[in-house]
Amino acid sequence: MAGLEPLYALARAAISRPQDALVCCIHWELVRHGYRCLGTGDQPGPDERKSELLPAGWEANKEVYTLRYKSTDDAHELLLKAVMVEDSMILNVMDRSSQRVADVTLAVADYINPEHLDDFHKVYKNTEELRTRIASGIIAPLGAPAEKAKKEPESRKDMHWDDENPLRLPPRQPMGTRAPSRPSPLSPFAVGGEDLDPFGGRSGGMIVDPLHSGFPQPGIDPSSGIPGRLPPGAVPPGARFDPFGPLGAGRPGPDPDHLPPPGYDDMFM
Repeated sequence: MAGLEPLYALARAAISRPQDALVCCIHWELVRHGYRCLGTGDQPGPDERKSELLPAGWEANKEVYTLRYKSTDDAHELLLKAVMVEDSMILNVMDRSSQRVADVTLAVADYINPEHLDDFHKVYKNTEELRTRIASGIIAPLGAPAEKAKKEPESRKDMHWDDENPLRLPPRQPMGTRAPSRPSPLSPFAVGGEDLDPFGGRSGGMIVDPLHSGFPQPGIDPSSGIPGRLPPGAVPPGARFDPFGPLGAGRPGPDPDHLPPPGYDDMFM
């Protein structure tokens, strides 16, 4: 129960009975759940302010402990009365803002070792059960103070494509979105960049592509005919058509028939 030990050390001089130690623990549980103590008694006193410590004179009445609390968000103001009835402590807590009331009865001997009031490490027992009883019997019915919105962790900055490392994979894009195109390098030393980039899309390669496959070519409509090969209307519109032979004189790249084989004009070959 982090924080209870220094509180107990500060309040040790005022703790003379087992119920004092129990009230000290109850006070710290309220602090843990976002409440701060204003003072003792039913009515506010002068110059009151929120504090995590127990106020002076909190243990003056060993039969009835009266403490007032206010939440850190100022939405709740509690009046706590811990009444001793034989060996049990009856906690009566009222939220003055909503007029809600919560009650919890605790057997002092279940949570306090009276023979170890001088030793914090031995004075408390069954602390997890005590915390559960306070949380379920007081905090939950009256409503916990609103926690401050946790700061969202900063999202990682979008990874940008490194033009100097063309082999680095670009970040994945969500389904249905189009990956942004990478700008072409403008440096004159970008020659050969296309050869280093297995994914294409860059200029400056040294691999010869006579067909210029990277550039769009006009489509062929066989239904309009092919000069010197098919008359117009020979192929029905929309029909499957597999082109044959070189299509037209504008075919890019060298003609494989331009260079005849050696001895082509030798009639004896």
